[in-house]
Amino acid sequence: MHAVVAREAGGPEVLSYTELPEPTPGPGQLLVRVAAAGVNFIDTYRRAGVYPMKYPHVVGVEGAGTVEALGDDVTGFAIGDRVAWHDGPGSYAELVAVDASGVVHVPAGLDLTTAAALTLQGITAHYLVSSTFEVQPGHDVLLHAGAGGVGLLATQLAVARGGRVLTTVSTPEKAALSAAAGATHTIDYAEMADITADLPPLVRRLTDGQGVHVVYDGVGRSTFEASLASLRIRGMLVLFGAASGQVPPVDPQRLNKGGSLYLTRPTSAHYTLTRGELEWRTSEVLGSAASGDLEVRIGATYPLSDAGAAHEALEGRGTTGKVLLVP
Repeated sequence: MHAVVAREAGGPEVLSYTELPEPTPGPGQLLVRVAAAGVNFIDTYRRAGVYPMKYPHVVGVEGAGTVEALGDDVTGFAIGDRVAWHDGPGSYAELVAVDASGVVHVPAGLDLTTAAALTLQGITAHYLVSSTFEVQPGHDVLLHAGAGGVGLLATQLAVARGGRVLTTVSTPEKAALSAAAGATHTIDYAEMADITADLPPLVRRLTDGQGVHVVYDGVGRSTFEASLASLRIRGMLVLFGAASGQVPPVDPQRLNKGGSLYLTRPTSAHYTLTRGELEWRTSEVLGSAASGDLEVRIGATYPLSDAGAAHEALEGRGTTGKVLLVP
């Protein structure tokens, strides 16, 4: 089979499209033929060495496909089942052996490409708005990168829960996409001389001088200061990513001075601790997509052999919606 391997820590140039032996499913695993693999920032962090990894390794954690073989002790799945996963190492490949405990069935009416585009970012959007900070009617929400994959999904979910969503974007095209997803206000930070100085006063003007109840920030270093300053008293900053770089250490006393603020750095593993929780989140987001209640935007699709270009596009923040690789 063919797969994409990170030979060493580095930029997209370290990715190599190569031929490897077909994997064999171990106990508790499924062998799946991959229909599409999701491209995520965690893949770039692992490729670059931001998150420690062994090299070489097959890149990718998310995908969808069809079960071809079952390992020992697998129940609940059969050959031919359509499945998806959000934490299956080695997913940039034609075949992957993935733990059945982290695999879910794809509902009828949802194609595998859309399932691959939705699983990880859908879980992320779901836990952000329903668990990390539970959006309720009347809540004001600031969401960075509103036209990104998580941004478009989280906007729809937050609006459905009664929240009023303000988003930041970087182009008029992205503003239009974010507004279509339900954002009340879209803020083009590319037009700001200094996002740290300019964004918080604008957010406060849009929220009757109060600031927002929650900021969902997947951008990190370049938006962190503005995010803290945009919160109302006892507001929460949910830092769920670092597209612009990791945030420096924070003095907890700043949270006091900012208004008894909350700061959290969640990860999907801690919001899918049990099989029941995984099935709850995926059934809601995959089911909503299958019914048409949740729109999933696939911004770009690349052949598996062109994974480096996909990483460049994602890291350059020139994408909207989800980026996929197709074997």
